[in-house]
Amino acid sequence: MSRTILITGGSRGLGKNMALSAAAQGNDVIITYHTKKEEAENVVSEIGKLGQKALSLRLDVYDTSSIGDFAGQVKAYLRSNAPAGRLHALVNNAGIGYYQPISSITEDTLDNLYNMHFKSVFLLAKEFSQVIEQGGTIINVSSGYSRFSAAGFSVYGAMKGAIDTLTRFQALEFAPLKIRVNSIAPGAIETDFAGGIVRDNVEINNYVATQTALGRAGQPDDIGSVVAFLISDAAKWINGQRIEVSGGIYL
Repeated sequence: MSRTILITGGSRGLGKNMALSAAAQGNDVIITYHTKKEEAENVVSEIGKLGQKALSLRLDVYDTSSIGDFAGQVKAYLRSNAPAGRLHALVNNAGIGYYQPISSITEDTLDNLYNMHFKSVFLLAKEFSQVIEQGGTIINVSSGYSRFSAAGFSVYGAMKGAIDTLTRFQALEFAPLKIRVNSIAPGAIETDFAGGIVRDNVEINNYVATQTALGRAGQPDDIGSVVAFLISDAAKWINGQRIEVSGGIYL
């Protein structure tokens, strides 16, 4: 049986590419979606064409009280479809880019972004660490904004900075289970992130290219291929690291 990879937020953008890259490597994939069920089922269909099994499940990472029930669904699926009923990898990808000045951010918004970008990541890793096989891995998706700053991304960047810190502690505490934990920090990528501003705004896209050492904005495959590497045995000695995948932006 193939290894099974769980990727949150896998219906579109980076998560979709991660899922397809993992499947192309010979892994079965579970993806989550929030509202885009049809898009998620399209990803499942594409994975099936690659010869791998796939499942889409709804997960609302704003509502962290739902994580227990979600984990039960995943574990039930694993018992019938995965070696020894175990995951090989959890990729905490779900989230949104959120732009708003500090002066106008409400407490409710702050709580929602905390649930989405930090609390859910913490709880999902806690829940699934007990069913990830030895030699498996957790990948937390961080951001370039955990290293550099831009007005309007204060909460998003702060949460991603917290994810980088959490990653080191998870790598230490999950080490007895032989689970590796790393974070990846994408730079500016041409997806629908933040309303598709890098993908669809020519001026912004050109600016990103001028600020990136390799001279262009990123593509989803620039990230998906790194995730595929990190879940593979070739990355077996990489642990507790923040890996920026940005083409060298703002060096």
